[in-house]
Amino acid sequence: MTIGAISTVLLFLTIGGPERIARAEQSSDELDVVRVRPNFYMIAGAGGNIAVQTGPEGVVLVDAGTGESSDRVLAAIHRLTDQPIRYILNTSADADHVGGNGRVSKGGRNILAMGTAPLGGEFGKEMTNGYAATTLAAEKVLLRMSAPTGKASPFPNDTWPTESFTEKRRYIYLNHEGIEMLRQPAAHSDGDSIVFFRASDVVAAGDIINADRFPVIDLENGGSIQGEIEALNRVIELAVRPIPFISEGGGTYILPGHGRVYDQADAVEYRDMIVIIRDVIQDMIQRGLTLDQIKEASPAKPYEPRYGAKSGPWTTNDFVAAVYQSLTGKK
Repeated sequence: MTIGAISTVLLFLTIGGPERIARAEQSSDELDVVRVRPNFYMIAGAGGNIAVQTGPEGVVLVDAGTGESSDRVLAAIHRLTDQPIRYILNTSADADHVGGNGRVSKGGRNILAMGTAPLGGEFGKEMTNGYAATTLAAEKVLLRMSAPTGKASPFPNDTWPTESFTEKRRYIYLNHEGIEMLRQPAAHSDGDSIVFFRASDVVAAGDIINADRFPVIDLENGGSIQGEIEALNRVIELAVRPIPFISEGGGTYILPGHGRVYDQADAVEYRDMIVIIRDVIQDMIQRGLTLDQIKEASPAKPYEPRYGAKSGPWTTNDFVAAVYQSLTGKK
């Protein structure tokens, strides 16, 4: 899926799967919007992919993109529905997923203010950033976005989650749908959550899956290669294929943190790739090869044309080094 313009015309789903809202005019200020279900969309081009569930009780987002893209994100959502944003569910603390929390949440309306008179008075208003939409994330995300006493926060206060959780599973029920946040303790980072929309049959995987490159294993923030594989297994377990009518398409749709929409078969292929690379590097470690020797041997070479990069923020060598360090504990 390319990152480009939004269209003025909606295309309905075909048998083959999700469809981008058709492109009508080129504009650098507009985003790609993919219709995944009749009431479910993915916005791309605002940083990390944003999931959008719409319905009579409001809008639920998974992630909010970058701060710089917030106005465009709000404009795209307003083209889809006139209902207010109620929740933003963060999958990690990455800036391209949470940077827009503040502006986008203020463009919504908290459930405490759904009626004719907001609940909670001044206390409720203060606790919700002026009745902004609720931002929910694993506690590790809140801790990473805020800062210990005496240190500067890497994010403005209004972007911080207003609710956090430590349990393995947190859920809400909105628009006649159960929505589960499933915490993954050590995958891309130690603050990852998978979001499962049970009725829509959509899984938002965040940066546990990156359809454009090898997954980022953020060792400094608690990520690990084994946790990444376990998280991918969890995504695969949640998803189903359209058996027995495979030729008709359908099944569970998986929204990666970046790139095109996946189905279960895509997730299995992605998981198997990571397992193969891990096993090859593990074998090299057991044979006594150093990190430099392993990089020289190119253990990810078969997959580089599709997922590799020689420059930029996350190269193939960065991924290989992260796997090596995760397996050995060496820097």
